[in-house]
Amino acid sequence: MILESILIIGFAILLDFKFGDPKSKFHPTAWIGNLIAKLVPTAKNPNHIVEKIGGIMILSITAGIVFIITSGIVYGFSLISDYFVSVIVSVIVGGILVKTTFAIRGMENHAKAVLDSLDANKLENARDNLSMIVKRDTSKLDQNHVISGVLESISENTVDGITGPMFYYALFGLPGAFVYRVVNTADSMIGYKTDLFKNIGWFTAKCDTVLNYIPSRLTGFLMIIAAALLQNNWKESYKIMVRDGRKTESPNAGYPMAALAGALGTKFEKIDHYQLGDGEIPLSKKHVYSAISLMKITSLLFFGIVVIPIITILSMLGWWIHA
Repeated sequence: MILESILIIGFAILLDFKFGDPKSKFHPTAWIGNLIAKLVPTAKNPNHIVEKIGGIMILSITAGIVFIITSGIVYGFSLISDYFVSVIVSVIVGGILVKTTFAIRGMENHAKAVLDSLDANKLENARDNLSMIVKRDTSKLDQNHVISGVLESISENTVDGITGPMFYYALFGLPGAFVYRVVNTADSMIGYKTDLFKNIGWFTAKCDTVLNYIPSRLTGFLMIIAAALLQNNWKESYKIMVRDGRKTESPNAGYPMAALAGALGTKFEKIDHYQLGDGEIPLSKKHVYSAISLMKITSLLFFGIVVIPIITILSMLGWWIHA
């Protein structure tokens, strides 16, 4: 069981590195997002307490449906009588499904789309491409702040789109990875502190904060190790993460962001919100490619240093959920 479970997530990582994401309409995250979007109007209410309850119901219904489906799939694996067939099916099907909770290649493609626009001197297109991966207003950003946004998104996505799903797969198997994806997707859709979503998205935002507390900090520390392996400035990475990790509004996002800023020897800035790092040099294409490499190595380190030991220990204790 231990080897099978490790093979599932290892296969998922390989699939993501090689192929990236399927088209949106075939992606489970798109289906999850569509369900959340359909439920949102039912939660709208002039009473803020009723809206908060509605937000709890949106997340609970969506997570419940996903949990039942993924648990059913895991149970289906156990019904296959032939052990070797069961292992092969669970590794292939489980790996494909777990892969859909990752976004390593997808993040790389989004980052490169912004760079391609900048290379073509199309700043407006670069801003539009950036707006697809950040929550801020990108319409007036200069080139340096556009690249800063890309780098910050890469560091945040290392948690949201890679190590977070891995962590909850390690703890709770396939249902854990997908319920995490539900919470993260809901937070990206309705977890804003705006008049429209501040009540409906309140519960989702709190859940996302709780779920990312441990993965974000582990990711920050592993990014420091990745920086050392790639001969980036790991000492500065550690220093900046410790000093600036709590400067962001999110109690979690700042740790991987600050670790990356330190590793690259530069500064990330969200205007009127925060500055992370000490560097003053203009950001360039080279910084983005270095960040992508750090994201990939951090992902592999998380798999080896965090995921495998958790699965092994929980399996030996008899507590781990198969697949």
